[in-house]
Amino acid sequence: MGKFSYEEVEKLKNSLKEKGYKLTPQRRAIVDMIIKNEGSHLTTEELYNLVKKECPEIGLATVYRTVLLLEEMGIVTKLDLNDGCGRYELVHEYENHQHHHLICTKCGKVIEVEGDLLGELEHNIESKYNFKIKNHSVKFYGLCSECSNELK
Repeated sequence: MGKFSYEEVEKLKNSLKEKGYKLTPQRRAIVDMIIKNEGSHLTTEELYNLVKKECPEIGLATVYRTVLLLEEMGIVTKLDLNDGCGRYELVHEYENHQHHHLICTKCGKVIEVEGDLLGELEHNIESKYNFKIKNHSVKFYGLCSECSNELK
């Protein structure tokens, strides 16, 4: 997965301004931490614990509000892995859909599957049902290679 470019960060700043928000130092620290930990699928609490190291004065409520704002703006998306925790990941402009995830049912590891595997299936569904698909989310549950090896 690619990193956020300088242009994407500038667009983020402009989007916040357009909506009447400022990219405060706290918000910037939160965004930077999400970017730095891309692919980690952090919960809000995990994000708070990481940001607090660099911004000790920050409150959990600020992190919650900022994550909700970023989600509302389409900068992050909430990933529900059926574990009771909302996890967040970056949305890149060049991605048409969320990518797919492999979730280990033993250790909880999340592996991102690169590329959209469902393009042809999506096209067939759109044609057959006259339905315009905007997005999809696919999760595969099983055992990662480390947990599979433990069983041998």
